[in-house]
Amino acid sequence: MSKSNTPQRSPLGLLILFQLISEPMHVYRMQKLFEAEGKDRVVNVRSRASLYQTIERLVRHGLVEVAETISVEGYPDRTVYATTETGRVLAHEWLREMLASTEPDYPEFIAALSIVFALPPEEAQAELEKRAERLEAALADTEAALSALDAGLPRLFVLEEEYRKAVLEAELSWVRGVVADIREERLSWSEEWLREIAAAFLPDTPQDDAEDHR
Repeated sequence: MSKSNTPQRSPLGLLILFQLISEPMHVYRMQKLFEAEGKDRVVNVRSRASLYQTIERLVRHGLVEVAETISVEGYPDRTVYATTETGRVLAHEWLREMLASTEPDYPEFIAALSIVFALPPEEAQAELEKRAERLEAALADTEAALSALDAGLPRLFVLEEEYRKAVLEAELSWVRGVVADIREERLSWSEEWLREIAAAFLPDTPQDDAEDHR
């Protein structure tokens, strides 16, 4: 498969490919298995439409194929999908890349932080306090999920929850620190101060650039 024909990798696409490698299945069974395995905490599978859309994209690129259609009287036909040999190869390639890659995914929170000074400090503090509350809830949920697991379940199958817990703890600690710094005015800003900083640190840019006249 040429690079131009290779679809962009995605977490949902990866999980679908490996689910179909384990056994051919229809979308309803796949959704239920994802939920039973806790994969709905990893990717958004609440909407079956998103599963169908991703599978259709994988079919177009020759990574998934229709294995059979099951007809049961009184029920709509169910299409059973399977991973192709090309899909198996690419699924393992995606898995290796996702494990090793540190490419930025440009989350919206980082974008918001880059212009947080557009809000008054007290308003920024209030919104970050809301984020901290939600992080606390998410952390409690993750800790509860870990506690509820069978004690005999090998660690290999809970790595994603361990990672989620570590990331939530780190972010919560950082957000709390920023909130405290704003509250104690160790971190503050004003329009006048921002203008001074812009004058001191931003480079002068010519009003008319040669690039604009091409």
